[in-house]
Amino acid sequence: MAKIRIRPLYIIIGLALFVVFLPGYSKFMELRARNISLERKIEHLEQENVRLYKEKEKLEKDIDYVEKIARESMGLARQGEIPIKFEQQEH
Repeated sequence: MAKIRIRPLYIIIGLALFVVFLPGYSKFMELRARNISLERKIEHLEQENVRLYKEKEKLEKDIDYVEKIARESMGLARQGEIPIKFEQQEH
């Protein structure tokens, strides 16, 4: 039966490579995780941007939508109408 002999030089070279490349690999994994996080954030911001663009288009072109927003956010009413506000009760 053949005996496998590992020379000490190979062990030293293997350990040296491990020590040299481990910090780089660790940094690579950290940057990869950060990249994934930033890509998700970009995707979320792109969706928000599309939503805001559509909102802007509605506000510029749809007078009924502008009226609805004005009524809801500022409590505005047409002449002759009486605005009624409902307060939420705390439980």
